[in-house]
Amino acid sequence: MKLIECVPNFSEGRRPEIVAAIRDAIAGVAGAHVLDASADASHNRCVITFVAPIDVVADAAFAGITEAVRLIDLTTHSGEHPRMGATDVVPFIPLEGATMEDCIALARQLGERVGRELHVPVFLYERAATRPERENLADVRRGEFEGLRTEIGATPQRTPDFGPSTVHPTAGAMAIGARPFLVAYNVYLGPATNMSVAKEVAKALRGSSGGLRYVKAMGFEVDGQAQVSMNLVDTEKTPLHRVFDMVKMEAEARGVSPTWSEIVGLVPERVLFAAAARHVQLRDFSTALVLDRKVREAISVGESLSGFVGSVASPSPTPGGGSVTAHVGALAAALAQMVAGLTTGRKKYVAVDAEMRDIAVRAAALGNSLSALVARDAAAYAIVYAAYKLPAETVEQQTEKAARVDEALMHAAEVPLDTARACADVAELALAVAERGNTNAASDAGVAALLAEAGCVGAAYNVRINVAALDDKSRGTALGKQARQVVNRARTAARAAEAIVEKAIGG
Repeated sequence: MKLIECVPNFSEGRRPEIVAAIRDAIAGVAGAHVLDASADASHNRCVITFVAPIDVVADAAFAGITEAVRLIDLTTHSGEHPRMGATDVVPFIPLEGATMEDCIALARQLGERVGRELHVPVFLYERAATRPERENLADVRRGEFEGLRTEIGATPQRTPDFGPSTVHPTAGAMAIGARPFLVAYNVYLGPATNMSVAKEVAKALRGSSGGLRYVKAMGFEVDGQAQVSMNLVDTEKTPLHRVFDMVKMEAEARGVSPTWSEIVGLVPERVLFAAAARHVQLRDFSTALVLDRKVREAISVGESLSGFVGSVASPSPTPGGGSVTAHVGALAAALAQMVAGLTTGRKKYVAVDAEMRDIAVRAAALGNSLSALVARDAAAYAIVYAAYKLPAETVEQQTEKAARVDEALMHAAEVPLDTARACADVAELALAVAERGNTNAASDAGVAALLAEAGCVGAAYNVRINVAALDDKSRGTALGKQARQVVNRARTAARAAEAIVEKAIGG
């Protein structure tokens, strides 16, 4: 299972009932688990952390965004923290089994939906940014809600990726992106009379001012105290303990000592382990020493590949051929994504770098769709099976049963048609990486194309067999025609990729 963390920031930290409504909207989506909800009255902002499987995480984020649009009015909002939207920023972070490309695809998917359904302009940022100058959230949010009202759409830099080129009258605009894990960390420097020191320390810390490259920092007054508020955007390269040590050093150079610090939201355990090991000078520390980690590994759940194969081999009709073709297509997409990833960042392929990054994201999105189709196909068969079990003792029951069976068969044909389309799309991506990707991975591109073709043909079989079982076969004519067209598309791409691979490996 691919798990994604999402940490949306909302411009409300003073009304608990609104924070609760947004949190409950997110938690109300099946599969989403809210881990933390932190609100700050001075910043007038809340941060909600939740995790969900990749197929539901965007729906959960959209539910929270919808509530924020309904309940938050930026024209009456004020607070210490910069903001441009009721939902200010929504980052996706890859967790177990997920990749950054998965998160970029989710950012695009959610951004398009927010713009289309809620009419809120969306800027993609960080790893999902479509323009280099929009990678930094601070640059995207410059001018905040009030400034953006007059600047939006005036230049390419200020033109949103999705939605209208005018801010929503009350909800403003928002940033949606993909990024590595970020730690929100604050260090307090005593009473508010030390605010000038807090601002000087923040300037010394932040990367944009020549400090620590992976640290963003600002000085705020919070509850009568001077605070250095920081986002640690890469704790592998700039660990938490190094940040605290530098805050302490810079503050003490100005005659002030830190009083306490806090983490807003959640933090990966490795960050705290590293800080603890550093503090007690623990030599050769490894997470293999941690009891809790060993326990989690011992009792971890989730169906393995061998488990899926065993389920297919069992004397049960599900998972069957439809699920297998979707799984094969997902493997093909993963291979295409891999080849694209092996191409990006290499001088030899700089001319196709942007294209390969886009292909990696598209392949990730297709792989996620195909993974979801594994279960959808099995569920569609269950509906057909239930329809065939309906009673047919009277004429009325026979008529009702025939209608229900045909409806179920139509649905059972439409699901593999979605699989076939996705597999054909993967075959074309495999052709692209075979043509222009890393030649050292040509065979992998060829395998991706052949698997995608096999998945497409197999899915088309399932379309046709369900259509053939219809009582009114004319209802399925269009589906059968579409299936054949999609197969032709996959075969064309696979044959072209095959020829390229044969040439590359010497016939």
